[in-house]
Amino acid sequence: MPKNILTRGYRRSLDRAQQLNRAQKVAFAGVGTLGVTAVALAAFPAGAQTTTTSEAAPAAKVAYSSQQQIKDVHAGVADQLAGASQKVAAIEAQKEAAAKQAAAQKKAAAEKAAAAKKAAAKREAKETASRSAKRAEVKKASVKSYPNNLDGWIREARAILAKHDIPGTYSGIHRNIIRESSGNPKAINDWDINAINGIPSKGLLQVIPPTFKAYHVAGTSWDIYDPVANIAAACNYAADKYGSMDNVNSAY
Repeated sequence: MPKNILTRGYRRSLDRAQQLNRAQKVAFAGVGTLGVTAVALAAFPAGAQTTTTSEAAPAAKVAYSSQQQIKDVHAGVADQLAGASQKVAAIEAQKEAAAKQAAAQKKAAAEKAAAAKKAAAKREAKETASRSAKRAEVKKASVKSYPNNLDGWIREARAILAKHDIPGTYSGIHRNIIRESSGNPKAINDWDINAINGIPSKGLLQVIPPTFKAYHVAGTSWDIYDPVANIAAACNYAADKYGSMDNVNSAY
């Protein structure tokens, strides 16, 4: 009997202890629930309504259709194309400006070259004219001058005769002049047969007009009284008829 009494007493104590443990667990669970509830209330405003279901609410999806995405892509591509077009236009404008500048520079260079060429031609023409003038001056200075007397007339005539291969020495010419006119270039014979025939002899070597005209020497005057022209024509006639004025010793 005593053994059974102890056993029953022990079991009752054990049952009470288990009941206390369950009560504590429930109490702890209630406290935890109250904590979760408090946290939930703090997370939502006071006027907010909540709906509890047995399943968790799925995450809200952003309302963003595929058509809107295409529109956005098209807009982005259009913006990029517009930007690219602006860049291309800017590059073309720069190229056009550079081409215009190059053309302007080329034109300016051509005009400058033409002006330089014109100036060079003008300078060359001026220098040529200057050289021609100098040559003329040199030539004029180089032309030998002869005194205006019998000696000068004979020497000048002989220089012209030498260019035409017409013979005649100084002494031969001088001798015949002294005999014919005494050295007077204006001498005229008004009494011989030629004068009677109307063609008197004239000048230093007493040449008649038809003979002077026929035997005139190029480079001399056409005036029969010109001393150099008269000597040259007379020597040319004498060379044709007598071989040289040196061979003439009388009227010829």
